[in-house]
Amino acid sequence: MSRTPAGRTTSAGAATAAEPPVAAPSAPEAAAPDAAAPGAAPRPAAVDTAWTISLFGTAVGAGILFLPINAGAGGLWPLLVVTALIGPMTYLSHRALARFVCASPRRGEDITAVARDCFGDGAGRVITVLYFLAIYPIVLIYGVGITNTVDSLLVNQLGLPPVPRVLLSGVLIAAMMVVMVAGQRIMLAVTQWLVYPLILALLGVTLYLIPSWHVGDLAAVPSAGDLAASVWLVIPVLVFAFNHSPAVSQFSLAMQRAHGDGAAEAASRVLRRTTALLVVFTMGFVWSCVLALGADGLAGAREANLPVLSHLANELGNPLIGYLGPAVAIAAIVSSFFGHYLGASEGAAGIVRGLLPARVPQPRERTLRGGIAVFVFLTTWLAAVLNPSILGLIESLAGPVIAAILYLMPMYAIRRVPALAPYRGRLSNVFVTVAGIVAISGILFSLIG
Repeated sequence: MSRTPAGRTTSAGAATAAEPPVAAPSAPEAAAPDAAAPGAAPRPAAVDTAWTISLFGTAVGAGILFLPINAGAGGLWPLLVVTALIGPMTYLSHRALARFVCASPRRGEDITAVARDCFGDGAGRVITVLYFLAIYPIVLIYGVGITNTVDSLLVNQLGLPPVPRVLLSGVLIAAMMVVMVAGQRIMLAVTQWLVYPLILALLGVTLYLIPSWHVGDLAAVPSAGDLAASVWLVIPVLVFAFNHSPAVSQFSLAMQRAHGDGAAEAASRVLRRTTALLVVFTMGFVWSCVLALGADGLAGAREANLPVLSHLANELGNPLIGYLGPAVAIAAIVSSFFGHYLGASEGAAGIVRGLLPARVPQPRERTLRGGIAVFVFLTTWLAAVLNPSILGLIESLAGPVIAAILYLMPMYAIRRVPALAPYRGRLSNVFVTVAGIVAISGILFSLIG
């Protein structure tokens, strides 16, 4: 992996199929911590493992504690159908997005630059803005979530006096931002420290609940219409629970640096492993919680609006599970914040570059990234202090955009972009397109309903 000097990002219209594969590096590549850090480059296998865990952490946010309640609402049969579908949906959609980024003839171009190259300046700018607006609110929500979770832990579990919200939120968000500013290698290392215990916690709860499993009313066979409706509404829940697309662009660039021309194939291998981890540990956790609670327990947890571990602690009389909830939530929030920050920062940088006239020199990458970090820190801190209820609505409205970028945009690019021509005419493309339409329609129906 060679080290390269920082270069100025060229305009979108300048890229053509005739350009050689190796060109002056774009700003994202020049700024990449893996490319710029001193010392020996990490082994490709180590990079793959680190990103497998990081992508898992990006997907598993604090919503994991409510996922069994939402996913199990329709009973066992819809859950069984979506369990069979969500693995292929997750892998094939994220693989297509990674191929979209890796297909650029200019190494180091992130998703915002590739979108401009493929679809033109106008459409590329629109995609960049939507990409940012879909991910940035989730970063703000995680700032609120980490503050609320730690505050509840300190006051309710540990019996300590409350810390002023402005101080607590500032310290927590600053700590997460320090990891991101320190560089990608540090972020990947910290994510592994968080995600391995998270995986063990999910596995431990899954196994612990086995003696409490009971089927009961959950096994009732619904009509074909009710089954289809339940699957339709549960699919969006799992699409977002398994979504790690905010980190896929930077992940794809890391694959380019580690594997060169084999980046797309290496990305596919990593994404297969990440999907396998998500299906085994996340869906295992969901199934175990659903079977332990039963239909009445799920309804009670939904009515109480409690995280599933808190409700299980009350039902089973085991306070240890209740204490485990905040630990799982904190690890999930922090690891997912890292991945979503990558996407939000990338989108913000793309917007700034796109707004500058061609005659104006592009800002230095370090200056741009530093300014974005300050902006994200201050706005996330403000959101954590104010705790506005509007953030949940914004996140819901961003759902169709995320699903469209993840499922539909790469499929459209495969039909249009010559570099993606080898991937045309495959049955998997039809599957991803149909899955994307189903997910988006389910999200819209939930919003309207």
